[in-house]
Amino acid sequence: MAQESNFKKPSTNELKKILTPQQYSCTQEDGTEAPFKNPYWDHHEEGIYVDVVSGEPLFSSLDKFDSGTGWPSFTRPIESQVVKAREDHNLGVPRTELRSRLADSHLGHVFDDGPAPGGKRFCINSAALKFIPLSQMHELGYGHHLFTFAAQRQWQIATLAGGCFWGMEDLLRKIPGVLEVQVGYTGGRVAHAKYEDVKTGHTGHAESVQILFDPKKLKYEDILLQFFKLHDPTTENRQGNDIGTQYRSVIFFANEEQKKTAEKIKKRVDDSGKWGKPVITQIVPATDFWRAEEDHQDYLEKNPGGYTCHFIRKIDF
Repeated sequence: MAQESNFKKPSTNELKKILTPQQYSCTQEDGTEAPFKNPYWDHHEEGIYVDVVSGEPLFSSLDKFDSGTGWPSFTRPIESQVVKAREDHNLGVPRTELRSRLADSHLGHVFDDGPAPGGKRFCINSAALKFIPLSQMHELGYGHHLFTFAAQRQWQIATLAGGCFWGMEDLLRKIPGVLEVQVGYTGGRVAHAKYEDVKTGHTGHAESVQILFDPKKLKYEDILLQFFKLHDPTTENRQGNDIGTQYRSVIFFANEEQKKTAEKIKKRVDDSGKWGKPVITQIVPATDFWRAEEDHQDYLEKNPGGYTCHFIRKIDF
């Protein structure tokens, strides 16, 4: 997986071997490529653009626009902190230079003549970028950025909580038709929630899993039926040895259709009597979802045999 710890700048000797002269000039010597004679100025494929030096994600095709300048232009970076700015007086007039956060690659400049609402134009050298197509983002370790394409691709997101998110994530990802999963914190009162805060049980967040899926290939109700098999929906604020409100059973619905489906499936599960006790799973509106720290993403894939209290029950509703 492409984690931040992997986005490292190779040595100068390595860079001279792996980069073209144009790429080396632009990223290491603050060079500028010729307009209209570079690979990405008129490039329209869906995906993300990463630092050619380190692989760190920098920009998304969702924010790309035709500026008419002959260089790839974006309205914003993929995340605010991935680029850093500094004053540039090389041409005798002040400009704002952009560099990548981790590898310190020279990328280009940002100007105040972009489209509304932000009004910014991030003018970037193609030579500083490597394009990752949408179809390869998961396998190359950039899968969590697929969530940002949900609206454009008419994909949907299911957000569920039912105990420690490690085990939930590992089982939900195995449902045929799931495109991507990620773990995080939602349903609480604190912005940009972190594990150290959530684990106290005082922030109101639940350890949660988001599931990205194509409704043409996988039904929301089928995800919910599996959800009710892999955790105990009858225990209040608890799964196995994990106790606290952060371990409560919740379906966070994104729209009225998801709400109706959740209520229907919960009743179906409850009426079946297969759990032997009333199903107490909450059904509440989705709120801000804060992606958990990278150590928690894909935890059981990184740590085979690690702790989990989740398993699929051999029951049908």
